[in-house]
Amino acid sequence: MTELASEAMEAEFDTVAGWTEEAVRALGPETAIPAGCRGSGSEGALRWLADRLELRPGSRVLDSGAGVGGPAAWLAAERGVRPVCAEPMVAAVRASRRMFGLRSVVALGQQLPFADGSFDAAECLGVLDTMPDKAGALGELRRVLVDGARLGLLVFVADGPLTSPAPDGNEFPSEAETRELLAAAGFEVIDTAEADLSDSPEEWTRAADAVDAEVARRHGGDPAFRQAEENSGRVGRLLADGALRPWLAVAVAV
Repeated sequence: MTELASEAMEAEFDTVAGWTEEAVRALGPETAIPAGCRGSGSEGALRWLADRLELRPGSRVLDSGAGVGGPAAWLAAERGVRPVCAEPMVAAVRASRRMFGLRSVVALGQQLPFADGSFDAAECLGVLDTMPDKAGALGELRRVLVDGARLGLLVFVADGPLTSPAPDGNEFPSEAETRELLAAAGFEVIDTAEADLSDSPEEWTRAADAVDAEVARRHGGDPAFRQAEENSGRVGRLLADGALRPWLAVAVAV
């Protein structure tokens, strides 16, 4: 097991990652980025972050907890950056390499295999709530960034009691706690927003839905598929109830 300790989370982030790559191969490369970004924010959220990360063509950008690499591939295509993905799930790393040709390594967020000051910017999208050692993960992000670099975050925050069961393996911080963790790690928050997770072009949504449907067609009877669906469904219910908020933040390494 990796840092994503539960079987449900391994099903959601490892097994389904391999199935997603399989479905993209069947449906076509135009579905890859939309499918690869599902769970990591909408196209509008990715653009909001990218506009504030001070990216330049050729910038070295780390995506920690990158999944199958959709957001990193989007950044490469949209901004001409050189992304590197770090992800603890082996099937997700394999998918990111095959789907997008990304440089992607199997690594825990608290033990990044990079030298100090290796990157000009970083992102960590929908991942912090899955990490028991949030302080360690943010500390590692600060270590591998150059001074003055920017970090883009999507964090599912809970500012009060949850209205229904949390997904296995998730520990949702409050916004205040997240700000404190960032400050302790050496970051200064400079901009925030509430993410609209439905803020994607219609063709983007259609492509992601088509991949989801293909995965369900091929693997819907598999217990791992049902585990993954239940886990992700819990997040959806908490978001719908307002118990969770998708919080975007950009912080500078000070």
